Amino acid sequence: MPISKTQTPDTLITQKSTKKPPRNRASGIPRIVGIGASAGGLEALEAFLSHMPADSGLAFVIIQHLDPVHKGVMPELLQRITPMRVTQAGNRMKVKANCVYVIPPNKDLSVLHGSLYLLDPVAARGLRLSIDFFFRSLAEDQHERAIGVILSGMGSDGTLGLRAIKENAGLSLVQDPETAKFDAMPRSVIQAGLADIVAPAQELPTHIINYLNHSHHVADSSIVGSEPILPLKSQNSLEQIIILLRERTSHDFSLYKKNTIYRRIERRMGLHKIDAIASYVRYLRENPHELDLLFKELLIGVTNFFRDPAVWEQLKTVALPALLDNYLMGKPLRAWVPACSTGEEAYSLAMVFNEVLNQRQSQTGFSLQIFATDLDDDAIEKARQGFYRANISEDVSTERLKRFFIQEENGYRISKTIREMVIFAPQNIIMDPPFTKLDIISCRNLMIYLDQQLQNKLIPLFHYALTAHGLLMLGNAETIGSQISLFKPIDKNARLYQRIDNILPMTSSLEFPIKYFPVSVLAEKEPRSTQSMTGQPANLETLTEQFLLRHFTPAAVLVNTDGDIVYISGRTGKYLEPAAGKANWNIYAMAREGLRNELALALKKAQRQPEAVFVPDLTLDMNGIPHSINLTVQALTSPDLLCNKLIVVFNDIAPPLSGKLRRRKPGAIQKLLETQLQQALEDLQTTREEMQSSQEELKSANEELQSSNEELQSTNEELNTSKEEMQSLNEELQTVNAELQSKVEDLTWVNNDMKNLLDSMEIATVFLDNQLKIRRFTSYATHLFKLIPGDLGRQLSDIVTDLDYPQFMADIQKVAQTLAFIDQQIKTFDNRWFKVRIMPYRTQDNVIDGVVITFVDICEIKQLEAELRDKIE
Repeated sequence: MPISKTQTPDTLITQKSTKKPPRNRASGIPRIVGIGASAGGLEALEAFLSHMPADSGLAFVIIQHLDPVHKGVMPELLQRITPMRVTQAGNRMKVKANCVYVIPPNKDLSVLHGSLYLLDPVAARGLRLSIDFFFRSLAEDQHERAIGVILSGMGSDGTLGLRAIKENAGLSLVQDPETAKFDAMPRSVIQAGLADIVAPAQELPTHIINYLNHSHHVADSSIVGSEPILPLKSQNSLEQIIILLRERTSHDFSLYKKNTIYRRIERRMGLHKIDAIASYVRYLRENPHELDLLFKELLIGVTNFFRDPAVWEQLKTVALPALLDNYLMGKPLRAWVPACSTGEEAYSLAMVFNEVLNQRQSQTGFSLQIFATDLDDDAIEKARQGFYRANISEDVSTERLKRFFIQEENGYRISKTIREMVIFAPQNIIMDPPFTKLDIISCRNLMIYLDQQLQNKLIPLFHYALTAHGLLMLGNAETIGSQISLFKPIDKNARLYQRIDNILPMTSSLEFPIKYFPVSVLAEKEPRSTQSMTGQPANLETLTEQFLLRHFTPAAVLVNTDGDIVYISGRTGKYLEPAAGKANWNIYAMAREGLRNELALALKKAQRQPEAVFVPDLTLDMNGIPHSINLTVQALTSPDLLCNKLIVVFNDIAPPLSGKLRRRKPGAIQKLLETQLQQALEDLQTTREEMQSSQEELKSANEELQSSNEELQSTNEELNTSKEEMQSLNEELQTVNAELQSKVEDLTWVNNDMKNLLDSMEIATVFLDNQLKIRRFTSYATHLFKLIPGDLGRQLSDIVTDLDYPQFMADIQKVAQTLAFIDQQIKTFDNRWFKVRIMPYRTQDNVIDGVVITFVDICEIKQLEAELRDKIE
């Protein structure tokens, strides 16, 4: 199965950094972040931009669903919460770093060579996928440098665009649906498996910065285009290839990450010099052997012993000792290594476990059985051989080579002690049932190749398979995602998790694989050493009971009400035999001739009465020799474990001794025939009753179906009515929106009037909020304070003033606390006089929301006052 050291965005968010991401130095184009939003998007945009550093070095292009006939005020609204320059996008506008561009109304936006281009929309009104349109152009223009963000909104616009970004190895981020005002757009992306990072809007900027900084320093990171990426291909062709693979190999790759499949397909196309993916589909259909080669190409077997040594050291020193401490008396442990490839991971686990046991010599009774599985039969076969080339010495220490390996001519072979701890078997983790009652699951670097939907199914499945204190090991590029209620981290860097036993109800239902594997088949394949490990130690009493059950107790089987065999006691081969074809453990199918009809009738009769059903003197054909038995069927009502089960007992009738055969008397024959006739009449009556009951049930079912049909028709009518109501509601919302826009225009005019009024009065006025930060000021206030428009939101105490007023800020705070006016006559440093009035700011609801300070020039008054004083003197 696929295993790799590939980094994923989940590993990039653990380090916080505010360094500027790199530009494309060759072109001078900053990395472009496309942001798609719809209903409820304004709040999400404000949260996003307010947490984005002003010097991030990125360019942001906002695509929002706007009313096509009204002027947009989005740039003005966003400019209030970010120091970056916010402007409406224009045609042929070159994007610049640390700038925000907003799509204008009634336009589609595209990007080419780092420049924005405006296009007229195809549809005048109605459904417009402007986010998809821009994201696709961004992916085609910037390839792996493209970044797409989906915030709150209705519908699914942006999903196809993010798919294009993902296909070009770009980064996709989605607002957490739980924090979105409208979660339809984020959920659409998440359900499509296109989200690299899901987080609240205010946390997304940190994820972007950390991702870009990491990708800049890690030169071999496959996320940033180190692997060749196919151009955008037909989705239909890819689906055809997946169907062909499923028909050929019985394995479904539809839940694998599309980038992985694309890259492997591109390599095969290059080998055959095929340019178009559609042509490669035809080639696969004409050459079935190529399907086998492509299948092998998709099974990436990159692994080695003790990969990521720090993880194994953490497992050895912390996780495993803590696990063993839970079992003071010792215990046979079970482990599962899915996607084991050629076995290195499973053998590494066995070696580490042995080392831990050697360090705990005082404790005995522990053992470990490892089940290692993989999709690739060839890899499993190699793992079973346990032979590896000499170059494993680079990964395995000299001490471990001496202790756990046997050196041979061309390499090393796993020692018998380690080899017996591991059982290898082919398994498809997507389709086959999992192992259960496990203590350890090591699934490292498998899920990075699976899409989010499948990852969300596997994590609960692992939780179900583990015991109360079970350990889960993931790869460095993998996490449990949002399943934090299922596992708690032991070491986040090592990706070691412990199962949480007492949890709240899971948000997502546990889904088992669709393919069923009978337990008995697995038991037959499992070696005896493994089967005995889970059982109790044998003793004299147990062996004696087993002997008596096998040789002296009548053969019997325990079945459920459907006839499926649950338990077998004794030798039942004389009465039951496997049916030809697919394995079927149902007693109706396995009963021999002469027993089948009577057994079916007895089982049905036993379910209707508390007494046991006894059927005497049945004759079976045993290879041409008649054999007589008595049949007993009893329904069980206790204990609870056996409730609703039936026990079927077979008793052999001893044949008459040779030489002493006696003929039946005519009366005995007549009595036997009468008994058989009575039994036949009872069976016929039972059949009639069952038929009558079935007819009544069919009539009832027919009536229920007719009733359901009527309900469906009624529901359909209600849906049509609801559709009409929704259309009407949409029109009303459009009207309300128009009214709201009108109110905004009125408010704009009021704002303009107020500004002109304040500017025309030669009274300096400063408005402060409750934190004494500048909310607004008149132009005349600049004669007293060194104010510029960018000072809005700053503390007034930070602004240089010409006033000779040392207790100025103290008086302001006093007014804010006491709500009492303060009037003062204050002189400036250049001998100008002003009357200063400080008073609380009251809203229309009579709520105190800051302070208002006015400055009236009284220079002339002071001058006349001085002249008058001189005359009086």
